[in-house]
Amino acid sequence: MGWISAHAEPPQVVAMVDSPDKVLHVELSLDEGRISYAVSRFGVPVIASSRLGFLLRNTEKLERNFALATQATRSVDETWEQPWGETRTVRNHYTELTARFTEQVKLKRSLDLVFRVYDDGVGFRYAFPDQPQLKDVVIDDELTEFAVVPKATAWWIPGGEWNRYEYLYNRTPLDQVGQAHTPMTIRTGDGLHIAFHEAALVDYAGMWLRRVEGQRFRAQLAPASEGWKVRRQAPFATPWRTLVIADSAAGLYESNLELNLNEPNRLGDVSWFKPAKYVGVWWEMHLNKSSWATGPTHGATTANTKRYIDFAANNGFRGVLVEGWNTGWDGQWFGNGNDFDFTTPTADFDLEGLAAYAKKKGVHLIGHHETGGAVNHYEKQLDAALDLYARLGIDVVKSGYVADAGQIERNDGDGVVRREWHDGQWMARHHLRVVEEAAKRHIAINPHEPIKDTGLRRTYPNWVSREGARGMEYAAWGNPPNPPEHEVNLVFTRMLAGPMDFTPGILSLEGRGQAVQTTIAKQLALYVVLYSPIQMAADLPENYIKHADAFQFIKDVAVDWSETHVLNGEVGDYVTIVRKDRNSEDWFLGSLTDGNGRVLSVPLSFLDPGRIYIAEIYRDGDDANWQSNPFAFTAEKREVTSTDTLTLRLAAGGGQAIRFNPKDKQ
Repeated sequence: MGWISAHAEPPQVVAMVDSPDKVLHVELSLDEGRISYAVSRFGVPVIASSRLGFLLRNTEKLERNFALATQATRSVDETWEQPWGETRTVRNHYTELTARFTEQVKLKRSLDLVFRVYDDGVGFRYAFPDQPQLKDVVIDDELTEFAVVPKATAWWIPGGEWNRYEYLYNRTPLDQVGQAHTPMTIRTGDGLHIAFHEAALVDYAGMWLRRVEGQRFRAQLAPASEGWKVRRQAPFATPWRTLVIADSAAGLYESNLELNLNEPNRLGDVSWFKPAKYVGVWWEMHLNKSSWATGPTHGATTANTKRYIDFAANNGFRGVLVEGWNTGWDGQWFGNGNDFDFTTPTADFDLEGLAAYAKKKGVHLIGHHETGGAVNHYEKQLDAALDLYARLGIDVVKSGYVADAGQIERNDGDGVVRREWHDGQWMARHHLRVVEEAAKRHIAINPHEPIKDTGLRRTYPNWVSREGARGMEYAAWGNPPNPPEHEVNLVFTRMLAGPMDFTPGILSLEGRGQAVQTTIAKQLALYVVLYSPIQMAADLPENYIKHADAFQFIKDVAVDWSETHVLNGEVGDYVTIVRKDRNSEDWFLGSLTDGNGRVLSVPLSFLDPGRIYIAEIYRDGDDANWQSNPFAFTAEKREVTSTDTLTLRLAAGGGQAIRFNPKDKQ
């Protein structure tokens, strides 16, 4: 008769915490010395027992032989103000549990777990305390798990693939996800929505989600050239692992959990950053009408830039972006940016003269720093490049990191070229270095091909936007192009992370030999739905002149908001968002649909009671369709009050945009 093991003891719950209104309940358990957590909502399991811990380099993993040493809880209910954003004020209301676990054998190392539990989600992180037996923490990987209980559908893009975050979203059963970037959004059969992400990604590797089995996922940290994923000196805390949990898709979008898990503003007064709209020398390159490289089709010439400055001045745009202005664009620069010079303009671009010309017209040039992935090369010039911009009044910089994932060039000066990931620890450090140096000079940063957004705009409010998804340029030349459902997918996935420089407003509806899969009205609605405090009117000036009636909304729409409400929406299907201008009494509405036409009923109860508004409506024409009649478009006005309900008729692939202007303010 063989040996028979004793019956294992069931996991022992050692600590627990409830959200302020007891919507969510979190339990920490020990199972043979291994720590796990579980989450329930109104008593119904949402996240089953999920393990926690680390694989460490050259020492035993932090996973077994733990016992609870101490625990403490506290409650916080505060309100803070954003210097700019989707809302002026944010409530931060949570219950926090801090539990210290200490190994019972050998090294007897300690590890703190901090859970902040909100009514609409959970954030948790590890904290490595100061202890002599674990000073130099070298992390090979996290063992953090997320075991989802109810069967669910997922919206996700692949993590760890060559094109960074620039993929179309997959919609699959959750148990068919491979390895996903965050935010990853799921909807259960009962309609519960959960978005998995992280907050306060500082000096640490970004987290992907790798499906292990069934609906159980494990954190997978972005790689580093050294072989390990993270190296830090204790004491330190990891980023927060976050789960926003809501009854509806709208609830996901309206949550401020990630922002609240970041540290308060470290920069002080940032009133020098002005949320604004801009135009620029950009879309014409994606149409192959001009080039980044010098030569007969060079876009960044003095004459062409003056044309954009004049257009901006005449139409109320603060900024003019110019790409291809500096030396280094000739030849093959993709992933090969060592020729870029960030202080030397091309011979046909008068940087000093154009900055002065723009200033005289009340316009600001927007800087551009494309690195081609040569990050050390950029860092060597960073101070001089930012000093130049500060002297010329260029107070917003779009940066770029065009290189395949895993191919960022790192050169430590030892003659060895190393390769890093866009979302690895080394790049997390780089991005903050740029943001901090820019802040010293009152310059805002908008990186493309960035590290993901994790709410750091609260701590560093000059980190105003970023790309980090499949933007408008794919509508010009993508194969396939962005489909009609793409932007509605973004609202409840990528946009949960924070502002995106999507560059909307293509009223010509024409890319590089292919149609943009949209209607005119939908392009207008994007200005309200896809939030950024800097919004580009991306089309060519001549196309705005041609479509002057629709262009009026782009000129009028605000970019900084005091309130935001999601009136309706389903992931990937449709959405209606209203926002109130922070600088006036105007409200703006944007509504989008996927490839299906829809009729949506929208109560106007968000308007001030007893007040008459002029609704300036920009809608799809009666026979509009993104495939057969995308230019069908109607602009009309009517009086409305808070007691009215509007019926929005959205064409297939279409949308609607409305400005509500108080009659007494006209």
